[in-house]
Amino acid sequence: MNFSGNLKGWLRSHVSDSQSRALKHHYGRLLHRKDLRRLARLFGTDKEGLHFYCQHYQTHFQALRLKQINLLEIGIGGYDDPKQGGPSLRMWKTYFPNGRINGIDLLDKSALEEARIRTFAGSQVDEAFLKRVVAEIGTPDIIIDDGSHRSEHVIASFKILFPLLAPHGMYVVEDLQTSYWGSDSPATGDWGGSSDLNAPHTSMNFLKSLVDGLNYEEFTLEGYRPSQLDRQIVAMHFYHNLAFIQKGQNVEGSNVLGKRF
Repeated sequence: MNFSGNLKGWLRSHVSDSQSRALKHHYGRLLHRKDLRRLARLFGTDKEGLHFYCQHYQTHFQALRLKQINLLEIGIGGYDDPKQGGPSLRMWKTYFPNGRINGIDLLDKSALEEARIRTFAGSQVDEAFLKRVVAEIGTPDIIIDDGSHRSEHVIASFKILFPLLAPHGMYVVEDLQTSYWGSDSPATGDWGGSSDLNAPHTSMNFLKSLVDGLNYEEFTLEGYRPSQLDRQIVAMHFYHNLAFIQKGQNVEGSNVLGKRF
């Protein structure tokens, strides 16, 4: 018996949207609170099914589940309808019972706000707006970019927000397939990427450029000075269309060259 599916069908026909969200949260908290894949299906986010992200989210986030985390997600969903969207915000709220969940979207999604969920309307590349949001919600422990998926937007958001992430926080970028879709990709449409695997302007090549920085203390380049990102990224994990960037103090030193910076 598909109890979860039957529950969703019954909710659609018998209760209001707000009541449905409350019941799903209660049901998810009781039966699936530790299982992100089940919660994703319950709330209807495409992080599971269309994509296969939740298995990786669970690997990286399970140790944080009961902590008082502050999460910021770019992209709420629901397109132009102010009352639609927010399934992943509700999933995160249930998975992190002590967390504060915040979402950013180009459009006003305040109708979706509820206890422990806040929304903000603005662009993911508007530096002043993003800094105002962080000033209001406090330092994020987790930032997830599920926004426009355009390479230039992904890169701009990262450059603005990663320095504002908590000292040991995690930054996640979803749907990196669009990095390979540019004006030379008529089958997919132009997402600001490129089929050229070495194109410097794509989100994947930007992220790949950060990998070398993990080992900056081993560089023998004359006159090289580490960037802030070199010093603050301690781990990167890549999965299909998905990347996790771990913040920390990357100052271990070289076992051969010593600490030169």
